[in-house]
Amino acid sequence: MTGAVRRSGGLSWLLLGVLVLAQIGYPLTGGTDRARLTVATVCLGFLLSVSHALLTRGSRVAAGLLLVTTGGGLAVEALGVATGVPFGGYAYSGELGPKLLGVPLVIPLAWTWMAWPAWLAAVRLTRPGPGRVVLAAVGLAGWDLFLDPQMVAEGYWSWRDPDPALPGVPDVPVSNYLGWLVFAVLLMALLGPVAGRASGLAADREAGLRTDPDAPMYLLYLWTYAGSLLAHAVFLGLPASAGWGGLAMLVVAGPLAVSLVRQRRRSDPDAAAPGPGPAPGPGPAEHTPPTAPA
Repeated sequence: MTGAVRRSGGLSWLLLGVLVLAQIGYPLTGGTDRARLTVATVCLGFLLSVSHALLTRGSRVAAGLLLVTTGGGLAVEALGVATGVPFGGYAYSGELGPKLLGVPLVIPLAWTWMAWPAWLAAVRLTRPGPGRVVLAAVGLAGWDLFLDPQMVAEGYWSWRDPDPALPGVPDVPVSNYLGWLVFAVLLMALLGPVAGRASGLAADREAGLRTDPDAPMYLLYLWTYAGSLLAHAVFLGLPASAGWGGLAMLVVAGPLAVSLVRQRRRSDPDAAAPGPGPAPGPGPAEHTPPTAPA
């Protein structure tokens, strides 16, 4: 697996770089071009997460990731469109491409895109158990406080009854965010067993961020947080969702950033090396007693 892990590093960093460039281009486009760029961005994120899982954990984990997050995402979205459970009543426009069961095919890919980095961030920050599942679920559901207001503003989907809503975000009901959190808990509870030794590779982590095969996923999560916060606050005219999303994702993004900074300091030899100081004086054996007068 070592060779595959090394190959995953180069591919993951490449895909992450292209993804970042695509997201930077989002505020610079509009209309049909923006919708196409949105679909391309989701596909890039999906490819990044699945290829990383495949090359670092193997085909069984990658297949489990697809089954739980892509398959589960399609199932819950189809249920939501048909019945309003668990998110509330909503419908997709035709802007995001072909649909299956009323759901654009690109939508389940978005669940996979962000579920994997949210899970790996929780693995890094917590021990196995219910706390890890809850933290990963919060990490994923928090993203929707950015995602839903942005996509509704673009007309990609709409809500039949958006009340009650969060202050400053009138077009998305609170039930949507609660539904995301409930489903995210279920999704992460299912993902944990199929993810296998997702907390492995500890020796690589101890060697530093540059050799940690999960580093691209951590930075994907942090970039999603920082990029969304900046875009909503400055470029998209959505200051309220910038505040709500910023607070929600910070629950995971904050501790993750602190953890990575501490790791970098531990692994940086320059940080650990002592600074320059005065030249040492002679030791006891090096002292020459003064010569007695003749």
